[in-house]
Amino acid sequence: MNNLRGALLMIGSMAGFALADMLIKQVSTRLPVGQILLMVGAGSSLLFGALVLYNRQSLVPREILHPAVIIRNLGDVVGPLCFITALTMIPLSVATTILQSVPLLVTCGAALILGESVGWRRWAAIGVGMAGVLCIVRPGYESFQPATLLAVIAAVALAARDVVTPLVPPRLSALQLSLWGILMMIPTGAALLATGTPPIPVAPELGLSLVGIILLGGAAYMMITQAVRIAQLSAVAPFRYSRLIFAMALGMLVFGERPDAMTFLGAGMIVGAGLYTLARERALFTEARQG
Repeated sequence: MNNLRGALLMIGSMAGFALADMLIKQVSTRLPVGQILLMVGAGSSLLFGALVLYNRQSLVPREILHPAVIIRNLGDVVGPLCFITALTMIPLSVATTILQSVPLLVTCGAALILGESVGWRRWAAIGVGMAGVLCIVRPGYESFQPATLLAVIAAVALAARDVVTPLVPPRLSALQLSLWGILMMIPTGAALLATGTPPIPVAPELGLSLVGIILLGGAAYMMITQAVRIAQLSAVAPFRYSRLIFAMALGMLVFGERPDAMTFLGAGMIVGAGLYTLARERALFTEARQG
């Protein structure tokens, strides 16, 4: 196990995702969400399809119609759709902060749906994290932005995707699952274009940004996959929260965002609760092994 290299890869992956989010927010000011989903989905599908073939795996495995895979793909449709739409209306730092609640929601879902044992300490941490989300969303206050609810829905959808992943047939690889999740973006984008804003001609600079989104997303995925392969998951998982640091920095430098005190408070509560949950899970795993 190489925990240092794994941590660096995880940080690099989070930087890649944050940069891709920044480009999506920039592009969304000139292209409709449906067109972004369609073009990024098509380009990413070609990339991941090539990786699947390179690894001598099937592009259309029989298990792709398994109920858990279908539910997972629905999460991969709703999550990106709501998150990208949220990015068009709220600050990058706010949307990314809300997305950091996914690990806590996964723990909650694993207890309620998969029947995993979750003690009162982790339930308390989940409560603190959700209170942090409320600090950012602020329902009932004048500063409330309804679009923040889209980021919340995105977090719930992505958490649902992760919760059902253990139920996916083990013969399906991570690459195959990712490919089919990305493929779902294509009909979703096409449906949005058919019922909403029509497609707009893509200027060269926008084309470069779209290519950058695809390449950054692909590179980030490969780095996070390699990180969890070469290092202990408990050692590298906390570095997922570095995405929040990158997003806040990019939001301030590129978009002139200035997160307020409540946003910082909410972010601290979400990250703190997430780190505590990870530490508690590691402690319970160690106790189980020793027992």
